[in-house]
Amino acid sequence: MTEPKTVLLVHNFYCVPGGEDTVFAQERRLLEEAGYRVLCYTRHNKEIASAPWWRKLLLPVATLFNLRTFCELRRLIRREGVQLVHVHNTLALISPAVYAAATSCGVPVVQTVHNYRLLCPQGTCYREGAVCEDCLQRGLGAALGRRCYRESRVQTALCVLNLWLQRRCGVYNKLFFICLTEFNRSKLLQLPGVCPERVVVRPNSAPRLGEPLPPEQREGFLFAGRLCVLKGLRVLLQAWRLLEQEGDAPLLRICGGGELDEECRGYVREHRLQRVVFCGAIPHDELLRLLRQSRALILPTQLYEGFPMVIAEAFAAGAPVLCSALGNAGSLVSEGETGMRFRHDSPEDLAAAVRRFCRVPAAHWEQPVRACYEAHYTPQRSLEQLRAIYRQAAAAQHQ
Repeated sequence: MTEPKTVLLVHNFYCVPGGEDTVFAQERRLLEEAGYRVLCYTRHNKEIASAPWWRKLLLPVATLFNLRTFCELRRLIRREGVQLVHVHNTLALISPAVYAAATSCGVPVVQTVHNYRLLCPQGTCYREGAVCEDCLQRGLGAALGRRCYRESRVQTALCVLNLWLQRRCGVYNKLFFICLTEFNRSKLLQLPGVCPERVVVRPNSAPRLGEPLPPEQREGFLFAGRLCVLKGLRVLLQAWRLLEQEGDAPLLRICGGGELDEECRGYVREHRLQRVVFCGAIPHDELLRLLRQSRALILPTQLYEGFPMVIAEAFAAGAPVLCSALGNAGSLVSEGETGMRFRHDSPEDLAAAVRRFCRVPAAHWEQPVRACYEAHYTPQRSLEQLRAIYRQAAAAQHQ
């Protein structure tokens, strides 16, 4: 088999929509437009709330191995002649049963690694206000005493058991993995049983947004994301306070909502910041319009991140990115070419990065940002990479 043309996409939606859902929808559309026969198997965690009591009691077992998923997927794969299964998320209702169903049918499996769930029960490698790699360095038992997953000892134990069983059963050496960055790949390869030749880097893509606005028509910086500690809102506002005290603060637009919304607005009022504007949670089209009008995107994230879609969208809009020199986000920005990096926990360093950026002529960023987008983040490039991965997975399955 040279290239599988009937592909089954598998995705478990969380209760709160996120970037993984966006990528799933984009890839489905990309494959369909390229002439693939695309089937989908999806579940939604909202089903849990309306489930009968006896199903809720069985949820811990179903999270480890969902027999319904296994049976439904085996029937679907055999009935429709599926040639490859591409998995995005399995938590909580689909479960690792998807891997068993596919391999029992002799079908290759590709898994996109959107987060750090295979390494860390919480999926973030973040604990108590700082990056944490204890489960990588000391083993999964490190999470148990700390109740890392939703501050629940029982739920954390289930996550740990889930990961332990997958490792123990050798699940990972049967999969092909798509990592979103080289940083992501380096972390995944620390897992036992992961074959380096089966781990490929392929970033997310962003649709073209037309010709970028000329530099003289752009103004200010844009933050887009959840207003929470993990996204660095406190560091961001402290940095803008420093800039305003010095009298050289550019405009900052903050888009999004979250648990720090009132705290952030209160901080702006208390310190009388004049150059900070809250836009609230806005439609995606409006966000893209603001990206095209902004001098740069700013992302002061406090954790490794998965792959912030807004970075790819910023490059598509011709906007450079200022971000924390941390994890995946930091690895996506080339200092002085497609943006600037700063220490994630330092308002002073963030403010200094903004000053350095503003001293560079705006036209300097146009060509490098455009070249970066064309080389790595266009839908066409993404499809080429995905097809190559599918061919590789199919060839390995039939050796």
